[in-house]
Amino acid sequence: MMGQELFNTFILILLVVAALSALRIRDLLSSAVVFGVYSFLMCLLWAEMGAVDVAFTEATVGAGVSTVVFVATIFNLKRKSSD
Repeated sequence: MMGQELFNTFILILLVVAALSALRIRDLLSSAVVFGVYSFLMCLLWAEMGAVDVAFTEATVGAGVSTVVFVATIFNLKRKSSD
């Protein structure tokens, strides 16, 4: 029981770090990748809590499809300035 609470606490700390990092990073591609990591950590947390269907949905939509769409959009952007 204590190991499970320690794992949950560790995942929650990583979630907060990933969320703050995604907000603070100025590079769009890096931010999209960190957002994918955040979604994967949420998937782990849902699976650990026993909500396997929600974890599977989070993994496919959150960590998978959304990250691919973000990266594809970033590569298709036209930059007006080089700053």
